[in-house]
Amino acid sequence: MQFVAVVVAALVAYGFGAFWYTRMSKPWMAAAGIPVGPDGKPQGSGSPMPFVVGFVAEVLVAGMMRHIFVQAQLDTVVEGLMGGFGIGAFLITPWVAMNYAFAARPYKLTALDSVNAIVGCTLMGVVLTLF
Repeated sequence: MQFVAVVVAALVAYGFGAFWYTRMSKPWMAAAGIPVGPDGKPQGSGSPMPFVVGFVAEVLVAGMMRHIFVQAQLDTVVEGLMGGFGIGAFLITPWVAMNYAFAARPYKLTALDSVNAIVGCTLMGVVLTLF
């Protein structure tokens, strides 16, 4: 049953990411420096690999979050929400910010990607405590 919880948590976070990056596609592409064609779509896109890697990453994060939650005995929705938020805001976001700072990426890119990490982990935490 816990494997199902991990997959569902990953799907929920992945779904949020799809929503977030659809809504923020233009500012994200500008901040990431992705060239776009006259139609406004990224040039040379079409490979499914980023989507596959993204989902595998979501499953890995959800699996580790489940392990952490079990070890820390986080089992209520509020604890899952706070635990997920903490992981996104205080583990993933600082790491992304550090990497982007060394790569001289725009702050706006850090902010856009951090929202995805924070909300995605928060949603994962809630889902994991519902099972």
